[in-house]
Amino acid sequence: MIKFLSAAILVAASIICVGQVNAQSEQNIKAELQKKLGSNVKVKSVSPAPVAGLYEVIVGNEIVYTDITGKYLIQGEIIELSNGKNITEQRQADLNRIKWSDLSPANAIKTVRGNGSRQLAVFSDPNCGYCKRLEKSMQQLDNVTIYTYLIPILSADSTQKSKQIWCSADPYKSYIDWMINGISPNGKGDCVTPLDKNLTYAKTYGITGTPTLFFTDGSRFPGAVQITDIEKKFSSLK
Repeated sequence: MIKFLSAAILVAASIICVGQVNAQSEQNIKAELQKKLGSNVKVKSVSPAPVAGLYEVIVGNEIVYTDITGKYLIQGEIIELSNGKNITEQRQADLNRIKWSDLSPANAIKTVRGNGSRQLAVFSDPNCGYCKRLEKSMQQLDNVTIYTYLIPILSADSTQKSKQIWCSADPYKSYIDWMINGISPNGKGDCVTPLDKNLTYAKTYGITGTPTLFFTDGSRFPGAVQITDIEKKFSSLK
């Protein structure tokens, strides 16, 4: 019994030591990459990839890979051939995921259609052409609640238009009139707006382009997503 306990203790100690060595190696790789990539690039983390000898590196909000020496940087996707699973894509989706509860509905333009049971958040710039295309296609959605967060990231005019839209008597109508019908907002833009809070949120969660959509499971869809893809996502959440 004593010999068994001694062996078990040795195995546990070995596991701890290996874990410490691995953690130290990952820190060394991270430090080496950070030194080579420079201060303008943020290496967030380094961890073992699902392929022996490779390490997953999170740079900003993107995934790349490196070797144990940090000498090489590998851009591309890891595909598991046995089932066709795109491991990199899945990891990227997990990385981009948010908590729906972290959103602040009070900072969004809210519209409800039908029973409003399906929820969607959209980060939009009023001068974004892809956002206008998305808004036109989303008119087809029913039984949905849409929260539109204005983030003026394209120009000073985007800021002005966002203020005018938010400060109008009917923000949603003003927004849609502009995005779909080309009718310029005429609000004074002198009220208190949530634009700074929305921009801070966008920066925190790496929202660098518009439109960006979020669903209640936290998943992120960038760009002018096809209406069929939105419906497909809604169906998967049931």
